[in-house]
Amino acid sequence: MKILIADDDEQILRALAITLKARGHTVVTARTGTEALDTAIHAHPDLIVIDLGMPGLTGQEVIEAVRGWSTMPILVVSGRSESWDKVDALDAGADDYMTKPFSVDELLARIRALSRRLGPVEATGPTVAFGEVVVDLAHRQVLRAGAPVRLTPTEWRLLEELVRHPGTLITRETLLATVWGRPSTGDTGYLRLYMAQLRKKLEPVPSAPRYLLTEAGMGYRFAPEGLPEGSSGEPAPADGAEDDGRASR
Repeated sequence: MKILIADDDEQILRALAITLKARGHTVVTARTGTEALDTAIHAHPDLIVIDLGMPGLTGQEVIEAVRGWSTMPILVVSGRSESWDKVDALDAGADDYMTKPFSVDELLARIRALSRRLGPVEATGPTVAFGEVVVDLAHRQVLRAGAPVRLTPTEWRLLEELVRHPGTLITRETLLATVWGRPSTGDTGYLRLYMAQLRKKLEPVPSAPRYLLTEAGMGYRFAPEGLPEGSSGEPAPADGAEDDGRASR
């Protein structure tokens, strides 16, 4: 198993690398949050062991970024022992949390437990491309024909949910609960309006969508290969949604 160890403490980094290599694991290391994210994207580790307090991006920011495109197990090993630090890390997407100092035997046991949860590799990577659009899930950016596209936070959450599940019908109820935190099935007006906004920004012909498709009466589907020329999903509403805040980068 390939394990990424991210920690700015050189002694801990070296000790963990020696220990895990001795157990037959392949180890890659990072000393800053930015380096940890780049390594997670390019080295494709099976599991991440990460500290929270690192220069550059924090450990929590790295976890949130990785969770934008991967479900690889993440074990936090940190000197922060307050309950809210643990809650924040777990809410960000960490699978387990250990406090420093720790025993090597416990660390290895937790790594074994997390490795048993490893499932199939996800269909999506850190970037998803369709038409002229590239969605960078790790850095939460969107480009169209090489130019940045400004999305509101809500537009980003909606797009992220769709592109992380290519070809899958996502019901209106699921999108309302995931994007707006509203399990109610009655209020779908916001959903229609924000989908119309996404289509205006990302579809070649917003009124005849090829990639962000409507499944009438059910929900929406992301088609990464796109529909053939001349065909489309259900036409998008003409009304647009108002901006709900600053763009997600």
